[in-house]
This record gives sequence, C-alpha cells and structure tokens, in this order.
Amino acid sequence: MPARPPAALIDATPPPCHLDPMLEVFLKTVPFFALIGLGYGAARARFFPEEATAYLTKFVFYFALSAMLFRFSANLSLDEIFDANVAAAYLWGTAFVYAVAMGVAFLRGLDTPTAAIEAQCAAIGNTGFLGVPMLALLLGQAAIGPIILVLAIDLIVFSSLLVILVTGSRDGRMSLAMLKTVGLGLLQNPMIVAIVLGLAVSASGLTVPAVANEFLTILGNAATPGALFAIGASLATKSAERLVIAGWLSVCKLLLHPLFVAGAAFWLFPVTSFQAAVIISAAALPVAGNVFILAQHYGIAPQRVSAAILLSTTASIVTVSAVIASVS
Repeated sequence: MPARPPAALIDATPPPCHLDPMLEVFLKTVPFFALIGLGYGAARARFFPEEATAYLTKFVFYFALSAMLFRFSANLSLDEIFDANVAAAYLWGTAFVYAVAMGVAFLRGLDTPTAAIEAQCAAIGNTGFLGVPMLALLLGQAAIGPIILVLAIDLIVFSSLLVILVTGSRDGRMSLAMLKTVGLGLLQNPMIVAIVLGLAVSASGLTVPAVANEFLTILGNAATPGALFAIGASLATKSAERLVIAGWLSVCKLLLHPLFVAGAAFWLFPVTSFQAAVIISAAALPVAGNVFILAQHYGIAPQRVSAAILLSTTASIVTVSAVIASVS
C-alpha cells in the first residue's frame, strides 16, 4: 500500500467557485432592490406614511443626491464627463425608442400629450435615484462621468421636449411663455444646478477644500439608501391598472431602449466597450419616478404611468442584471 503523502502536501483549498456572470451581477444588485423592497413594505404597512415618503424624496432630491452630483462633477474634468460620441449614441438611441413609443401611441389614436407621456415612460429611466449609486458601484468610479452625461441628456433634452410637446399641442403654437416654462424648469431642478455648479468649479481650476469634500461625501452617502427606500415607498402608492399598456411601455424601457442605445453605440457613433457598457446599462433602468410627477402636473394618464413604473421596476430586478452581465 503506497505511503500517504504528508498533510502539508495535501492541498485542502477547495477549487474556486465560478458563478454565472448574470447570477454574479444579480447578487450584487440584490441589496439595491432589497432596499426598494424595504421601502415598499414600510409604506404598505403604513409604518411609513405617504407624507413621510414625500419629505424623504425631497431630502434626497434637494440635498443628498445634489451633494453627490456636485461632488462628482467638481472632482471630474469636463473631458471625463462629456464625450461627443457617447452623447450622440445615447441621444440617438433614446430618440429612436421615443419615436417608436410615440408612433405606436398615434396608431392607437392617442393625442399628442398622451403620446408624449407614453414616450417619456419608454425613454427616461431612473438614472438619478437608482442609476447613479448602483452603476457607479457595479461598473466602477470610471462610470460616473458617462452616467452624469446620461442624466443631463435626460433632464435637459427629453424633459424639455415633453414640456414643449404638451404645452405646444394645447396652445396650438410655440410661444415665449413656453420657452420660459422650459427654462425655469431646468433652473429649478437641483440635479441640473448641482451638475452645472460642480462643472464650473472643476473648470475654474479650484480645488474643493477637504472639509467641504468630507461634508459633501457624508451628505451624498445618504442619497443611495434614501433614494432606494423612497423609490420603494412611492411604489406602494402606485396602481397596476392598464397592464397591457404598462407591459408595452416596460418592454420599450427595459429591452428596446438598451437595444437601440447599443446599436447607436456600436454602429452609428462608435465608443469604447466600457463607455458602451455604461450607457447601455443606464438605458436598461426602469421608468423614472419623475415621469409620474410630470403626468400628475399636466393631468395626463397618471394611472398609466404609475402602472408602467411599478411593472418596469419589478421586472428590472431580472432584466437590469441580464443587461449589465451581457455588456460588462
């Protein structure tokens, strides 16, 4: 019988466990969606009332997220944020899905304001509250610049387009008052203001003092849990009516949008593989909550938007992981 090798020569280390890429990404996204689920459960149990959700959202929107975006922008150069091909690829990919959603709405006999709000559901993702914290963690700090660029395009181009389409169709013409409404809307959006001020600091060559940077870091760190909890709590008040339409809009947002952005990034306006991964992942995010706010403000199909947000956010637990795994 051969002698048994010394214990020191026996490798007791188990072989490395290689997870499926999608499962690995899914496990990394679980804590983010778990926070959304926690907020949903707290609101459904009425432990966290609707009024508390409104104030938490306001805190995240005006303070925590704005601090995070200002710090990111102030510590990045304009070249790290703006790339003409990245901007064009995301802009055209988003415009394609926007046009598809509006075209289908018109074929169903809808008026321009309702078609525009459906297109907004199909094209505008939850980049601010979900995309900035989650994608920065999953894809790395180098993803922050392209994410900020995506957020700026969503807020400046497509939110303005919605106001123009709705107001112009109701008034029957373009007017200075409409342009004033668009301009004021942009100036009153704290995320845009934070990005612009941050870029101004960066361009000036000034360095953010260490104490100020620490303050912004502490305040900005509250954005991730606060935003995700607020998303979940707000979903508890959403209804799931008109599921067929909500399903179509969710397909547009979760599948067609990243597909069109991928096409634009790889063929129309070629970008690096990493830049493509970031903007495709951002395009795969569920419908943004601010679309519901706009729908309520203009009185355009808020229940339809509500259902699209609820359905797309639920489905994105799987689809976002699949998209990120496929491109990263």
